[in-house]
Amino acid sequence: MQAPRTRYVETEQGAHVAYQVVGDGPVDLMFIPWWWSNLEWQWEDPLVASFLDHLSRFARLITFDVRGVGVSDPAPLDDLTTLEGWMRDAVDVLDAAGSRAAVIIGHGDGGLIASVLAATHPERCSGLILIDSYARLEEDEDYEGWERGFLDDLLGRFADFWGSGNANWVTLVAPSEQKNKEFRFQLGRLERLSVSPGAARAMQLVLGRVDVRPALATISVPTLVLHHVGNTYVPVHFGRQVAAHIPDAELIELEGADHLYWIGNTEATLRLIEQHVAGSRGAPRAERVLATVLLTDIVASTDRVVALGDERWRDVLRRHDDMVDRQLERFRGDRVKSTGDGVLARFDGPARAIDCGCAIRDAARQLGLSIRAGLHTGEIELIDRDIAGVGVHIASRIASLAQPNEVLVSRTVVDLVAGSRHRFESRGDHDLKGVPGAWTVFAVTN
Repeated sequence: MQAPRTRYVETEQGAHVAYQVVGDGPVDLMFIPWWWSNLEWQWEDPLVASFLDHLSRFARLITFDVRGVGVSDPAPLDDLTTLEGWMRDAVDVLDAAGSRAAVIIGHGDGGLIASVLAATHPERCSGLILIDSYARLEEDEDYEGWERGFLDDLLGRFADFWGSGNANWVTLVAPSEQKNKEFRFQLGRLERLSVSPGAARAMQLVLGRVDVRPALATISVPTLVLHHVGNTYVPVHFGRQVAAHIPDAELIELEGADHLYWIGNTEATLRLIEQHVAGSRGAPRAERVLATVLLTDIVASTDRVVALGDERWRDVLRRHDDMVDRQLERFRGDRVKSTGDGVLARFDGPARAIDCGCAIRDAARQLGLSIRAGLHTGEIELIDRDIAGVGVHIASRIASLAQPNEVLVSRTVVDLVAGSRHRFESRGDHDLKGVPGAWTVFAVTN
């Protein structure tokens, strides 16, 4: 099959993301593989090309290289794109391809992006398919994952074998091809064409710390989870945990041990994908979505009113509100409402919300004001122009814990921006009134 034309879309940060569109089926289908990707290479390998060609026979297929990978713009190792940024790349590609809504397929690490996209922008997602994916790699007290030491060792050694077609690595991700020297050569070539060794290690270390479990519970689109029972790279219990966290998700366990989507019994995978795409009924009403909530207020505002008087205070408050609006526009936040001496806003990702909260704090100082801010990423309910739900409640409780000129965030926010330039300092565990359990709160220190 002749390779489709590679196009580019420029993101809001000025980066160029490469994408392709092939086929003219009645349903749009976006495929997000793990980050070992190169749009040009994928049509040179007969097995990969056959897999993608099959998808394009019943759908209009949209593929892309995330920022920092393949033929998209590179990313500096000390400021890699976050999961949130990759999700926005996917939205930009959907816009560039003229797609209002698509069935989203996420394979492996690509399932992280697909899950966050479906939770944050359900209006752009008419269905979700996760193949050999996961929500978190590292184990914790209530999650069966990889032991921390094993995970650190594996991720830390990525650069050592990258691009070589290492036999042990092939045995882990493609055991059916472990004796196939040509396959090992081609896999090594794909690795080299995807990213450099240093970038491979840096990216995998980022993904090894990500936790999207909070996003899964907010997914409302029809979801199919496919997982190979013999997969040793991402064992089947990861897929079971993903399906258990997504409301009404269908889990189908497939025979086979290969993690790579283009080898093994691909016929069964493609058949199930086609059936799920055919059964998609379009995007649901986006009444409940995943969002990052930012809540700010001016410290000791009552004392300032008394000191300044009503008229002068109204002028200060007007300048404060104008400044907040400028920062919300700068970081693409949505002002929900004023709280009198603060603001309630929502964002489609935590990184921009953190930047906005810090910018509001710094600009408020120039106005002679101290503000406190709280952020949380969770499910919210959309009620006309207002928002409600436990996500809003948690953000409010966290904001109330902040000291003057402090931006506090929940652990959920920290986990979702793993690997970003943002730095945090624990402020300990707290009981949030009306919210079950203890919540670890962090201060933004950058």
